[in-house]
Amino acid sequence: MTNLDHGKFTRVTTVFHSLLALDVFFLFFTGYGIMFNDELWWLVSLMGGTAGVAAVHRVAGAGLVALVVFWIVLQVVSPTGRSNFREILPERGDIEAFVQDIRFMLGRVDERHPNARQFAGHTADEVPLLSYVGKGVVFIFAIELTLLTISGLLIWSKTGIMELFATKAAAMAFVVFHGLLGVIMLMGVMFHIYEHGFHPAFYPIETKAFIPRSMVPEHHGDGEPEGTGIGNLSLSPSWRWASTVVGSFVVIGIVSVLLGSLFDEGYPVPRELAVGGGPTNLLLTVGINIGIFVLLFGLVLSMYGNVLRVRWERELEKEVSEDGRTATDGGEPAED
Repeated sequence: MTNLDHGKFTRVTTVFHSLLALDVFFLFFTGYGIMFNDELWWLVSLMGGTAGVAAVHRVAGAGLVALVVFWIVLQVVSPTGRSNFREILPERGDIEAFVQDIRFMLGRVDERHPNARQFAGHTADEVPLLSYVGKGVVFIFAIELTLLTISGLLIWSKTGIMELFATKAAAMAFVVFHGLLGVIMLMGVMFHIYEHGFHPAFYPIETKAFIPRSMVPEHHGDGEPEGTGIGNLSLSPSWRWASTVVGSFVVIGIVSVLLGSLFDEGYPVPRELAVGGGPTNLLLTVGINIGIFVLLFGLVLSMYGNVLRVRWERELEKEVSEDGRTATDGGEPAED
């Protein structure tokens, strides 16, 4: 098995990943519909106005709480969950890989650390499934989702916050913190979409995030392959222009949302702290909509990944059925 073609998740984790992505996308659409209601008027109208957006946001928020609780319980009670948790814990090799990567970028060493070269001709036995980058993504998203959940629940009852802290400033602080944390997470999600949708070895989507490793064969054909087989791949003709366009959209979307969150009054920045009293620039409005387009594109990729998983399952069922018919007809079934 190689790092190029092996599955990344178990079946439960694959389903959880898809449900979490769907929930987070809806939280983004509704949250930014509230945050940039002028620029994203069409999105607000599509979801039934401000009342509809707020209702969907609360439902998606409740869904996030349920998913987080489920995942924590799964990690505690499941042997696989505990094993997976141990795999994402930082190790000495991760620190060494990070330091060597910094030195590599500065031109002080000739190559990256083996732990960070998952797709450079190494097999799964030679390098870890998760590099320090992958582990960092897991921890960053986990921390952000936890803080968003806690602050969101507190904001859900502003009266309770004011009774607890006896000040309007405290309630305002929670709203600002929740909104700005959402902006930070938006950047991570956009990069995540680009990273896993436009890696030249996996374009247009990294199927490892959707097809469970139990459904992926140890190797293909006769004998164990040498390396990852990445040298046998050919680059898709559309990858260069597609990655350039989407990469530009990611940068434009992130910059526009950051500027918009500073200049747009109300949420997440209170009117008293707004820099410009609300954006009126057409280019900024276009940029924010480009950011939402990237999120919509990510939602489409997620749906496409699940379609591929279903098709993969059907192909496997077809192969098993054909093997059974061959044995019934007097032949010998294929060996496992």
